[in-house]
Amino acid sequence: MSTFSVSRQDMLEAFIRFRKASGSWNEDYESRFRRFDRYCSQRYPAVCGITQEMVDGWCRRFPNETNNSHRTRIYIIIDLIRYLNAREQTTLVPPPSPRQEHCTGLPHPISEKELVNFFRACDHLESREKSIRARSKAMVFPVFFRLLYSSGMRAKEARMLLAADVDLHNGIINIRHSKGNGQHYVALHDTMLSLMRRYDDAVRTLYPERKYFFPAGNDSYFNKKIISKYFRRFWDAQNSSHAVVYDLRHHYAIENINAWTGTGTEFYDRLTYLSKSMGHAMLESTKYYYSLVPGLSAILREQTEAGFNEILSEVWYEKSEE
Repeated sequence: MSTFSVSRQDMLEAFIRFRKASGSWNEDYESRFRRFDRYCSQRYPAVCGITQEMVDGWCRRFPNETNNSHRTRIYIIIDLIRYLNAREQTTLVPPPSPRQEHCTGLPHPISEKELVNFFRACDHLESREKSIRARSKAMVFPVFFRLLYSSGMRAKEARMLLAADVDLHNGIINIRHSKGNGQHYVALHDTMLSLMRRYDDAVRTLYPERKYFFPAGNDSYFNKKIISKYFRRFWDAQNSSHAVVYDLRHHYAIENINAWTGTGTEFYDRLTYLSKSMGHAMLESTKYYYSLVPGLSAILREQTEAGFNEILSEVWYEKSEE
């Protein structure tokens, strides 16, 4: 049964099928679609389809809404309008897309003790339930969060990771659902590969035909609210500081950069590899992490002055999705 109003159902569902077929759809988009459709129904109950007034009203910036939140909310609607116009179903004028602002907040610098505490809590997840879903969580979360920690993957990428896209023979992960829908590959560390093989054998006993590598059921994956909920539960169990899931990705990048001190001109090659493995569309996104490593910029400038000036002329921040 469709969750959309009858007058907009066909066009919205056709667009969703189009995006899913191209591998560029997720539950966040669907939630924004439902909000847009609900807005149209409540404000214009007697109007069918999508009108310019609906688009303009929904796509304006709401009071107390940040620029980035505004951009996130309306971006998929702008794509919808372009899709409909290209097929001559509408002649709507899409609003300009707000320019993304770069955040100034810094991630939490995770300490070794905090990591030990966090993973200890992950490994001791207890549940009064005996259901398959409850038992699978005890298997999934220790491996899921260790994968983020050891690979720098985004939580979304790991959540939506298909079982078929994990090559446990060669230790390669094919990431299809990434930020900006860019596909890339991640090579697993030997210890992580060994852990994932053991996990795979165990979780198959619960979900022998699972679709996702970290299943919430045979054909489903965990949504980001569940992942955030359990991250906070494990983190707060023995740590007093505040951290979020995305800090594991920041930690991975910074630890890699810290290990480069003294490598000389190899730093550009390493930066390029790190950028690709983390799924950054542009090298500028990876450069941001240099600003988080005390003294590193000065060290690299001394070693490779000309190359440094060219590569690190500007620092950008990659907005976290989760």
